Amino acid sequence: MQLVRQKEEYGGRRTARRLSAAVLAACALVSGCAAGGGEPAVRPAPGQQPLKAPPARALDSYATRLKAERARVVAAAKRWRLAAPPLTAPAPPAHKPHIAPREGFEVDGQRELGLPPVFTTIPTKKKIVFLTIDDGAEKDPAFVKMMSELRIPYTAFLSDYLAKEDYGYFTAMQRAGTGLNNHTLTHPYLPGLTYAGQKREICGMQDVIEKRYGKRPVLFRPPYGNYNQDTLKAAKSCGVKYAPIWNAEVFVDRMDYREWDRDIHPGDIVLTHFRGREDWKGTMPDMIRMFMKYVTAKGYAVARLEDYL
Repeated sequence: MQLVRQKEEYGGRRTARRLSAAVLAACALVSGCAAGGGEPAVRPAPGQQPLKAPPARALDSYATRLKAERARVVAAAKRWRLAAPPLTAPAPPAHKPHIAPREGFEVDGQRELGLPPVFTTIPTKKKIVFLTIDDGAEKDPAFVKMMSELRIPYTAFLSDYLAKEDYGYFTAMQRAGTGLNNHTLTHPYLPGLTYAGQKREICGMQDVIEKRYGKRPVLFRPPYGNYNQDTLKAAKSCGVKYAPIWNAEVFVDRMDYREWDRDIHPGDIVLTHFRGREDWKGTMPDMIRMFMKYVTAKGYAVARLEDYL
C-alpha cells in the first residue's frame, strides 16, 4: 500500500548538474561523441534526434516554485490551525480507471440500458480520498477561503432550492476549480416520484447549473443516496454519466462509515454537507480541521474526484 508523499525539493542546481552530466555520458555511449568535438565514431540512425539536457535554469525555477507553493500551504495550515499541513495528492492517472456500479448497487437493466453507475469508491491503490459536499445550505465565505489557501480539492452537489439563495457563493468555488454538480432541484425522495417527476428534478437542475455556471454536469448524486431504475434512466436522459454516492461521512465532531471496519480506504468518496452552527456544534472550517487531522494522520491525501472520471 503506497503512502502518498510527493517529494517537492529537487536540490536546484546540484540536480541540474547531475542530470546534465548523465545526459552527456549517455550521449557518449549512444552516439560516440568525440572528446575533442570531432566526428562521432558511430553515426546516429536516420531520423534519430540528439539528446538534450533540460536547462538547469528551468529545473531551478520549477523546484523553486514547488518549494514556494509548499511553504504557502504550510503557512496556511498554521493560520487555519490544522494539526499538520495536508499531504499532497499524486498527479491524476493518465488513463482513468474503469468505473463500474458497486456490487449490490445495480438496478434492473443496468448494463443493458447503459445506466450511470452508482459507486462509493474510485478503484485505486493510492492513499487518497475524495471530499464531496452536498446541498448548499450554509454559505460560509471563510470556508471557501480556507479551502483555497490550503489547496484542498472538493466536489459540490447542489440543490437549487438552497443554492438559489446566493448563486454567487458557488461561482467563487467554481473559479477556484471546484466542480458544481447535480443534487436535484428540491431534494426529494426520488423513488417516490414518477419517472416524469424524477426527470423534472434532475434535468431541471442540469438546466439551472448550465444557466448559472456555464456547463451541464455529468455527475449526479441522488438525495439521501436513494434511487431506482427510473432515477438512473432519467439521469442518463439529462446527460449524466456517473452517480457517485459515498463510503464515509464527516461531521464537525465525528466520522461515520459504510463499511464494517469503520475506517477509510484508498479511493473512498467522503460525504459532508454545507452546514453551520444552526445544525452542527461548529462551523465548516471546524469540520475541515477535524477531517484533515483524521485523514492526514492516517497518511491520506485529498484528491479531486473529477480528475479520476
